[in-house]
Amino acid sequence: MKAASIKKSAHGDAHQDLVFILKKHCLAITKPRIKILALFYESENALENSLIEKKTQHRLDRITVYRTLQAFLKKGIIHTVPTHDSFVRYALCKAACDERGHHDNHLHFTCEKCRKTICIDKTEISISHLPGDYIIHKVDAILSGICDACRITK
Repeated sequence: MKAASIKKSAHGDAHQDLVFILKKHCLAITKPRIKILALFYESENALENSLIEKKTQHRLDRITVYRTLQAFLKKGIIHTVPTHDSFVRYALCKAACDERGHHDNHLHFTCEKCRKTICIDKTEISISHLPGDYIIHKVDAILSGICDACRITK
């Protein structure tokens, strides 16, 4: 469910959709969790702790944000996004992810101009052959360049 489907759900109540997601993942329903989850559904970009704090107008302290992100990560609601810088970013997982594991191997794109990081869906990472008997559990791939919005505005 992306932002559009959360805003225009079958029963028309975005808050109830967010509550359903938390219940589905066996998480307690709290205002901070609802607020942070809503931010992910409203954003097309990966989010970092400081941006979440800023978007909540610093009403949530760093510990609450950190613990909420860790709970979402553990339950398969969000995944970490690899970056070239020292920041940890997070993005929504696909439906196949849960607390047993993340199953959304896809590309991530970071714009060199605006610094936004987005998940590139509908693109699978395929590794046809590795030397030896390696077992792959996770693939992280980062693409960098100029996003459509920045390319157009030059």
